[in-house]
Amino acid sequence: MTTTSRQLLSSCKRIVVKVGTSTIMYPNGTINLQRLEKLAFVLSDLKNQGKEVILVSSGAVGVGISRLHLSERPRTIPEQQAVASVGQTELMNLYSKFFYGYGQIIGQVLMTRDIVEFPTSRLNAINTFEQLLVKGIIPIVNENDTVAVDELDHLTKFGDNDRLSAIVAEITDADLLIMLSDIDGFYDKNPNDEPDAVLFHEIHTITDDLYALAGGKGSSYGTGGMSTKLIAANHILKNTSQMVLANGEDPTIIFDIIDGKQIGTLFSAD
Repeated sequence: MTTTSRQLLSSCKRIVVKVGTSTIMYPNGTINLQRLEKLAFVLSDLKNQGKEVILVSSGAVGVGISRLHLSERPRTIPEQQAVASVGQTELMNLYSKFFYGYGQIIGQVLMTRDIVEFPTSRLNAINTFEQLLVKGIIPIVNENDTVAVDELDHLTKFGDNDRLSAIVAEITDADLLIMLSDIDGFYDKNPNDEPDAVLFHEIHTITDDLYALAGGKGSSYGTGGMSTKLIAANHILKNTSQMVLANGEDPTIIFDIIDGKQIGTLFSAD
């Protein structure tokens, strides 16, 4: 593929943007308000340009930990779910304030895995997204951490918001998933440990060799790693869409991605 594949990103109409906990939280565990406001500015401006935008945002547990002044992530599931309940409220309150400042209405969509696995609830979810977008509302999506469980006979967890964002892109028939993380893209090895790590500018097929290159978990406040991003990318490619993995340090990078600049890693079918 040539640079044309990048240039075509400007024609994407419906865009899902996913931000990880590491993007909206400082390493010390406090909320990065500057980044949240920039994100609200960028997505509101995209909406003003005529794009349809969906935000998948992690961070409920991380924000809850900050709000409750906890020194570490709780260990038990009930404690984590209680913290997520507090954090989700706080997170949406912040998003609401920042988006309101740019004249943009948002709507909250909390999902569990069974919603998209059962035909009736899946259709209801699709219809809800469509109505929000038709009305000019930006949906903000997160896994419903306060009730999601992962047991043998009752699987309701997506596992991570990387996978959730790919599924949201699928059921909303999005043209593009932009995944913002704390890394510049997909490398042949960990760039934090290996200065000579090489960035993949474009990937067209997810192979076992790529999975072997993927590392473990990312930041201490998040749950995802590079392997979950590859799983999400594979889901995107199977649904004939495309995904860009890039660094979310400055959310205005989204403008450059859509303008077709060679930023991050583009996952796109040949």
